[in-house]
Amino acid sequence: MKKYFEVFKQCPLFDGIEQNQLFAMLDCIDAKTKTFYKGQTIIDEGDKATHVFVVLDGVAEIFRIDFNGNKSIIAHALPSQLFAEAFACSKTKSFSIRVSATTQTTIMAIPVDKIISTCHKSCHFHSRLALNLLKIIADKNLALTQKIEVTSKRTTRDKLMTYLLLQAKEKNSNDFCIPFDRQGLADYLEVDRSGLSAEISKLRNEGVISCRKNNFCILKTDDI
Repeated sequence: MKKYFEVFKQCPLFDGIEQNQLFAMLDCIDAKTKTFYKGQTIIDEGDKATHVFVVLDGVAEIFRIDFNGNKSIIAHALPSQLFAEAFACSKTKSFSIRVSATTQTTIMAIPVDKIISTCHKSCHFHSRLALNLLKIIADKNLALTQKIEVTSKRTTRDKLMTYLLLQAKEKNSNDFCIPFDRQGLADYLEVDRSGLSAEISKLRNEGVISCRKNNFCILKTDDI
């Protein structure tokens, strides 16, 4: 695991943990790594939720498939980011989402009980891990609220511009990159890809935005 040392340093779950204690801690909490190839399922709906996962390399896509087969992207987890923590801490103990690797992806799985319970050695970092996990879950809840704000808009145009304006605010810049390609953005917004592409073209022609691939620039916000 030593090759992922820089990733561990950036991981919010390990915030406040002394660097010289990091690997002893990972051993104590029984952290295990596994690599998945592109498109491989990391978590399937109905799997038991007993672990918290950290992306070490690659990208994990969290999504749902409805009864009509439509895909709705919830989020992407990048290196140093967690996923599945809310399920592991809940009473349901099973997943209602799916997670797959969008490229070759290495993840670290940690039993949630090892995070929230003190071991027989009474290692001091367990309370710190539990506090960090609580903060992460709170931040994820805010992100979910943001997605609801976006997808609750009635038109594709309103959904797109709400999302882009929120991204600009988050990045503190009107020029920014988003973590989606066109299909991914359509899935996140829960709209048809062709309709999304048409709306992007309209906004470009109106001088509201400029874009190239996943880079967007908001040029004006009046009369959106």
